[in-house]
Amino acid sequence: MDIKNKRLAFRIYLLLAGLFISSLVVSNLIFQKFFYWYPLDFKILGVTLFELSVGILPYPVTFLITDIISEIYGKEKATNVVLAGIFASIFSILIILIADALPTLNGSPIDSETFYMVFSKTPIAVFSSMLAYLFSQFIDIQIYHFWKKKTKGDYLWLRNNFSTFSSQIIDSFTVLFLLCFFEIIPWDIFYGLFISSVIFKVFIAFVDTPLLYFFVFLLRKTFKIKKTEEVDFY
Repeated sequence: MDIKNKRLAFRIYLLLAGLFISSLVVSNLIFQKFFYWYPLDFKILGVTLFELSVGILPYPVTFLITDIISEIYGKEKATNVVLAGIFASIFSILIILIADALPTLNGSPIDSETFYMVFSKTPIAVFSSMLAYLFSQFIDIQIYHFWKKKTKGDYLWLRNNFSTFSSQIIDSFTVLFLLCFFEIIPWDIFYGLFISSVIFKVFIAFVDTPLLYFFVFLLRKTFKIKKTEEVDFY
């Protein structure tokens, strides 16, 4: 690969990493608002489904991005993005804690009580999310590359869906269990939120498969690499 394409590959990698990190941090900041997905109005075992946290909305983007990076740039660079996301999450906790500790100026549009009410649970949520995210992303990357090696670069849809389904189920269970354990959300909605989030994420995984094919095709064509090859911008 020539210098021009290496620079382009690096810029695209940075863009994907930026989208990944921002999606992760934002999902941790907005998680306390819940919504109901009205088109799907039904219950299972008496539990109302599709009552979801808005924090789930940007989260599937992170798994699509790690799959794109895994396919085009390789396992190591996908892992590096995951580690960068962890660092960004920890940094966001520190900023929130410092901001909460500072005294509020008289006349401030947001007083200390309001700020505390909105952000006081964020550090625990981020901690819970980070543990779940670390575990699930590690599994996602491992499963993805296991199937990529097994299929010799074929059946992109298989490794995308296998890795995403497995990791999203683990992520949903772990983060909701920890949020209930730390009494951020009540246990009586655990089952409904878990089933709803898994169904939502599985649906998104099916939807994003064509997007993965499109971006992988576009990047392979741009950098002229084969199915089993990966981009190296160093």
